[in-house]
Amino acid sequence: MSENQHSHGEQGRHEVVVGVGPVSIQDIVDVARHDAPVRISDDALEAIAESSARIRELAGFERPVYGVSTGFGALATRHIPQNMRRQLQRSLIRSHAAGSGPEVEREVIRALMLLRLSTLATGRTGVRPEVAQAYAGMLSAGITPVVHEYGSLGCSGDLAPLAHCALAVIGEGPVRTRDGELTTSAEALSEAGLEPVELAEKEGLALINGTDGMLGQLVLAISDLDRLMRLADLAAAMSVEGQLGTDRVFRADLQALRPHPGQAASAANMSAILADSGIVFSHKGDDCTYVQDAYSLRCSPQV
Repeated sequence: MSENQHSHGEQGRHEVVVGVGPVSIQDIVDVARHDAPVRISDDALEAIAESSARIRELAGFERPVYGVSTGFGALATRHIPQNMRRQLQRSLIRSHAAGSGPEVEREVIRALMLLRLSTLATGRTGVRPEVAQAYAGMLSAGITPVVHEYGSLGCSGDLAPLAHCALAVIGEGPVRTRDGELTTSAEALSEAGLEPVELAEKEGLALINGTDGMLGQLVLAISDLDRLMRLADLAAAMSVEGQLGTDRVFRADLQALRPHPGQAASAANMSAILADSGIVFSHKGDDCTYVQDAYSLRCSPQV
């Protein structure tokens, strides 16, 4: 598959397939809030493998390659011997898993992990397929790393939140099970039949360099806002009925006089809701002397 899409697993459970393209808002909501299992598409696994092979090739070069055979940041010019590179990646994750404060909501962490997996699935990060599979496996098993509220670097990336998730992938740090039980990553992975990952060159960097925490929160907020807007239209339409009002002001031709897309969408929603209303229908005859509703009703779409 070249696109992300929905399918169904053996037990009929809804499944989100992560491909080389972007995941949808609905995909994220399904995984974050409804525990949808996750699978990586075949073409994404191929793209990941190709990218990984290139990194392994670069790792053998005498010429230094940032994050592969060098340190990070101020240590970008420091050559790292072959036998210390896995330790470097592990140390990078451990050093950045330094968040503090209350635990972040489970749904936000699951959204974060799916978004990070989506980035890995593009085949641009250099991680091996087993690293990406580890994220899919944890999401499907309902294993959620403990992430703390404070520690993000804002526009520089959600380094601490992502590092706490990566820490769980390598079998370290606390996690919560699907039932909310607090346990160690090693125990949770073992019970789910999953293996911790030993990170290779560049993989630690690939797992923490992004803004998936912020984006996950934004996506869930957008989903909530969409539901809230629908609810607002419903409440406004019920108010029109409750106050014996008319739907004539919501006509499409009137809304088009001031072509604001949101206003038109809201008016169309309200018209659809009120389409079979007996109360509203009572104003449609020629003998109706009703003039107009209060501003609070007839300007609902504009608001």
